[in-house]
Amino acid sequence: MASKMSGGVSVTEIDELMISVAGIRGVVGLALTPETTLRFARAYGTFCRKGRESPRDRPKVLVARDTRPSGEMLHHSVLAGLLDTCCEVIDLGIAATPTLQLAIFHHEADGAVAITASHNPQEWNALKFFQPNGMYLNKVKGKQFLDLTEAGEFTRCRWDTLGTWTEDTEATRRHLDRIETLVDVTAIRRRKLKVVLDCCNGAAGVISPLLLRELGCERVLINCDLTGHFPHSPEPVKENLAQLCQAVRESGADVGFAHDPDVDRIAVVTEKGEAVGEEYSLVLSTAYVLSKVQGPVVTNLSTTQTMRDLAVQHGCEMHWTPIGDVNVSEKMKEVGAVIGGEGNGGVILPEIQYARDGVGALALLLEYLATSGKSMSALIDELPRYAIVKRTVQFPRDRIHQAWDELQQTISADEVDDRDGLKFVWETRWVHVRPSGTEPIVRVIAEAAKEAEANRLCDAVEERLRLVAAA
Repeated sequence: MASKMSGGVSVTEIDELMISVAGIRGVVGLALTPETTLRFARAYGTFCRKGRESPRDRPKVLVARDTRPSGEMLHHSVLAGLLDTCCEVIDLGIAATPTLQLAIFHHEADGAVAITASHNPQEWNALKFFQPNGMYLNKVKGKQFLDLTEAGEFTRCRWDTLGTWTEDTEATRRHLDRIETLVDVTAIRRRKLKVVLDCCNGAAGVISPLLLRELGCERVLINCDLTGHFPHSPEPVKENLAQLCQAVRESGADVGFAHDPDVDRIAVVTEKGEAVGEEYSLVLSTAYVLSKVQGPVVTNLSTTQTMRDLAVQHGCEMHWTPIGDVNVSEKMKEVGAVIGGEGNGGVILPEIQYARDGVGALALLLEYLATSGKSMSALIDELPRYAIVKRTVQFPRDRIHQAWDELQQTISADEVDDRDGLKFVWETRWVHVRPSGTEPIVRVIAEAAKEAEANRLCDAVEERLRLVAAA
C-alpha cells in the first residue's frame, strides 16, 4: 500500500490512502486498514492532548459512525487509539455527522472523530476530525495534525492511566430538540404533508424518520434500515434518485427527500416525482431564510449563481469560498451570515450550528412548504434557474500544474479565481475545474443559461486536459 500526505488530495490509485487536512479516506482492506486507523486515532488523541502534562488530565473526544459494514471494525481501532493516548472517549454509536458535531458543544469536548466516507461507495470508509468549535480541522490545524502524524511521536499511557469510555445515547434526541425549537412545528403539523424519505440505509435512519413523525407527516420510508448496504449509489444526485422519484409518484406524496450516508446532505424531489438537483436544497433554503431575515450569504465557488441572484434580490452580501465545509463555516461565522452551504446538498443553518446539517435542512424545507401553502414544484418555479453540468475526469496527479497553466493560457474570461483550482467567470456563465478533495478525480463544473452552453464550457476544459495528459 502506498500513501501520501499533504494539505490536499494526494492519490492516483484506489490502493493509496487519501489524506487531507480534513481526515483520511480509502478503500477498506486496501488503503484503509485497522493498523492505519489505529495510527491516525493515536495521532489525533495526541493532538487533542496538546498542552496537557498529566496523563490523568484527559481530553474529551467524541466518536460516531455511519452504518457501513466496515464501520464496526474501524470503530474499535479508533477507540483503541484514543484510549491508548489517555482520552476520555464518549461514544455516540451510529449517529448523523451533524449530530456528532452538535454534541461537541453539549459535552464541551476537545474534538471528535466521525467514521464515515459520506457519499463514497460502500467499499470506502474514512475518518473525519473535528475542532472544539464543531467544525472540521481547518488548513492550519490540519497541517499541525498531519505533521504530528508523520512524526509518529504519540502519547502512550500506562495500564493505570489509560483513557475511559462511556456512551451517549441521547445525542440524537438533543439534535431533534434543537431543530424543533427553530422551526414552526405547529404549521408543519397543520399541513399534514405526505413525505417520502430515502435514507440509503445510512445513519439518517436513526433520526430523520423520527423527525418526520414528530412533525406530523405521513411517512413513506424507503431504504431506512441500518444495514449499511446501499441500494443505490449513495451520493444524493439526480441519477441516483430514480427509486425515490418513483415512490413519490406512486404514493401521491407532497415531496421526497434523500440523504447521503452520514446525513450532512439532502436532495429534493417534487410532488411530480422530479429530482430537481442537489443544488436546489441550498437554493430553496436560502430563498426561504432571506424572505424572513436579511443578512450575508456564503457558499463555495462551485455552487450555482442562483445564490448570487437571491442575495442581490434581497439586498444581501454574497461571499464565495474555496470548496470545503470548514471554509464556508468559518466565513459564515466571520461575516455573521444568516444562511450558507455548498451546492452538493449541504445546508448550514447557523441557528443550529456552523455545519452542514441534512436533518435541519429537512425541517426547514418542510416549514417552507407548510407556510407557503404552495407545492414544491411551484416554489422551485419561482427561482432563477440556470443549467449546471457536473463532470469528473481521470487525470494524472503529477500533471495538474501543467494543466492549470494550459487552461489559463487558452481560456479568456472576465475573471479567474484561483483560490481552489481554477474558476473562469463571465457575466452569466462560469466553469470551475479542481481536483476532488475526496476522490482520485478532477471535477469540471459549468453553469450557463442553457445546458448546451454549459456543456460547451465543460467540453473546452476536457479537451485541454486531454491534450496535457497526452503530451
